[in-house]
Amino acid sequence: MIPPRASLFLLGALAKLTSGATTTATFTQPAAAPTDTSSFYVGASNGSLPYTATVPGLVFDRFIQVWLENTDYSAAAAQSVFQTLSQEGITLSGYYSLTHPSQPNYVAAAGGNFWGLASDDEVTIPANVSTIVDLLDAKGISWAEYEENMPTDGYLGDNFTNPDGYTYYKRKHSPLVSYDSVNQDPARLARIRNFNDFAYDVGNNTLPQWFFVTPNMKDDGHDTGIAYASDWLNYWLVPLLQDPNFNTARTLILLTFDENGNHAINNEIYSILLGGAVPSNLRGTIDNTFYTHYSTLTTVQNNWKLGNLGQQDCNATLANVFQFVADATGYKNNGMTNGTNLPLLNITGTIPGPLNPDYWAPWPAPNTSCVGAGGGFFWSK
Repeated sequence: MIPPRASLFLLGALAKLTSGATTTATFTQPAAAPTDTSSFYVGASNGSLPYTATVPGLVFDRFIQVWLENTDYSAAAAQSVFQTLSQEGITLSGYYSLTHPSQPNYVAAAGGNFWGLASDDEVTIPANVSTIVDLLDAKGISWAEYEENMPTDGYLGDNFTNPDGYTYYKRKHSPLVSYDSVNQDPARLARIRNFNDFAYDVGNNTLPQWFFVTPNMKDDGHDTGIAYASDWLNYWLVPLLQDPNFNTARTLILLTFDENGNHAINNEIYSILLGGAVPSNLRGTIDNTFYTHYSTLTTVQNNWKLGNLGQQDCNATLANVFQFVADATGYKNNGMTNGTNLPLLNITGTIPGPLNPDYWAPWPAPNTSCVGAGGGFFWSK
């Protein structure tokens, strides 16, 4: 589904040669600790999620994703917090985003496809299109999103402006809210939560087994830059790594970016695997295997034997399982590394799909015959 390399020339006039930072603000922590509630987060918590029994995975029992924004690999690598965290985990030197701009990457990480989307405009994806939530729910695995500065649980607005006049929250950075299978289901929608909810959940030890964390538009570096996002990591993620309610011996954490900042080069992004599930002998090492955001789906599918969505999570080129997990489960990756001839993943605007008005194509039927990293197509079970 990747267009010819000639399409890259279309990017010339649109190339971003910087990370897109627009302010030079100094980070100010919103609360004394990431486990505290704050009026800055605006939305009051609805209390903690209910306690649910843990469904054991083959390698990990909890998977956390923390996404930052629009930063080239080299820019993140120069920051001391990334250097320190890399010594505590596995640096994924061959991890790539899928396209530009931001929103299609978030959408793809939830549903295994971005369906040609090439904008940050609000979209809705039909209810018969499945997501990671369907796979998790089928096995009784708890899940949630935590969106900083989202005003209420399950908020459907395109953005939200705080009382200080700044628009900290934008829907385009929420991976699940665009899917009608989530936003039309009140119980599911209530699991798209804000950071005051996070404080309750971590404090009451009810964090789910799969969850996605989106910092606000400043804290993720989108409106500020990587130095600001690094200060936020030192405030939020670094202390939570020592909190047993967040990081257990069976927790795997992915710290990554939605995309790089320079659209004229391939889409490599600095990514680190952290948490108690990372084997001690692999901490401080580098994994050069070729990964994309689809690897977040296949790794989870492989760990819990969830089946697959029949989308790009079945693409053997783009969807390697994180290697230490594959080694433990016996799954065979494709052998591609960062030094091989990789597909161009910085192409935008010319990939056909139902969300691309210029290159429209119908909604693709899932590949029900695919056997992926977690087994066969999940509805066939």
